[in-house]
Amino acid sequence: MLRRGSQAGPIRRPSLPFRKNQIMRIKGLAFLPLLLAASLAACSGEPQPESPPPPPVTVATPLQQEVRDWDDYVGRFEAIQDVNVTPRASGYLQVVHFRDGDFVREGQLLFTIDPRPAQAQLDQARAQLARAEATLVNARTELARSRTLAQSQAASTEEVEQRQAALRAAEADVNAGRANVRAQSLNLGFTRVVAPISGRISQRRVDPGNPVIADQTVLTTIVSTDPLHFAFDGSEALLLRYQRQNAGRQAGSEVRIRLQDEATYAHSGRLDFLDNAINPGSGTIAARAIVPNPDGFLKPGMVGQLRLAGTPGYRALLVPDTAIATDGIRRLVYVVDREGNATGKPVQLGPLVGNLRVIRGGIAPQERVVIDGLQRIMPGQKVTPRMGRIQPPSNEQAPAEPVQSAPASVATPVAAGGR
Repeated sequence: MLRRGSQAGPIRRPSLPFRKNQIMRIKGLAFLPLLLAASLAACSGEPQPESPPPPPVTVATPLQQEVRDWDDYVGRFEAIQDVNVTPRASGYLQVVHFRDGDFVREGQLLFTIDPRPAQAQLDQARAQLARAEATLVNARTELARSRTLAQSQAASTEEVEQRQAALRAAEADVNAGRANVRAQSLNLGFTRVVAPISGRISQRRVDPGNPVIADQTVLTTIVSTDPLHFAFDGSEALLLRYQRQNAGRQAGSEVRIRLQDEATYAHSGRLDFLDNAINPGSGTIAARAIVPNPDGFLKPGMVGQLRLAGTPGYRALLVPDTAIATDGIRRLVYVVDREGNATGKPVQLGPLVGNLRVIRGGIAPQERVVIDGLQRIMPGQKVTPRMGRIQPPSNEQAPAEPVQSAPASVATPVAAGGR
């Protein structure tokens, strides 16, 4: 049995393509206001976004300053005089007259060896001398008597000659006795061991009561303290350069030294020795400087870093070491012209002066070098230069490591003293 209204047939739903078309039509109507707003903005003539401005960089002309090149070496302080104190008389050590580590003066009494055996030998030598002198007086008297008797024909010529021979023998005995007295006096004096040089004394190696042997037992050591030597080895290449620059007059070149815990080169001296041959095994030559040490602060054996003046003062161009770029094996600095174009120029590097690098060639003194913003420079792109200033290096700045191409490892301002 059919229900009412069933003659119309079943209810039909819209097909799927019809629903998709409706959805697309609705979305198109949603974007219509945005398209109209964009059209109105284009018609109104508003400016479009422009490309970014050239990146800013800081530029400055190179700093011109008088500098001097230095070469770095590592060496060790040595005493000019180093003496082992040994006794010149054998015996038992009796007294020590110094404290370990004292500063002693030349001739100061250090040790006393028991002097009684030496004193006894001296007394014996003096007695023998007295006997020889008495024999000499007797020989002279007998010779005079014989000569008187010979004049009166009471003594023969042979007797006179015998008296003369006895006199000569007595004189020789006196001379030998006097020499023996001097020798025994020296032996007695050698029981007093004195400082052969002025300097710092080490600890005693023999305590009182122990026997010592002449010229064998080492009692202590003394080293001179003012001045000191600083010994180091230099390369053959640097020796050749110094010889050509100074015409062979290396002795006297200024040196500066710093110790391991020092930030500055506070100790000054002069080069005073170059060896006469190159070591064929190492290719180096032994060199030595002399350094004043009036307060005795420096000690033999200390290790230090030495700077040897490699050149006289010269006028140099300096730029910050951070302003140098690397292009393969080349080193570049960027210069900016009046139109704002940045161009890389290959340069020849010199040593460091604090945090500044000496430029030996490649740029002119009036060119504007990029000292900040190097990483913002793009090839073919202009930059916006802002003028800056390169600060002179501080004397307290620690030196950086040298580059391989630098002939000298570091340089310092001449006017500042280079410390």
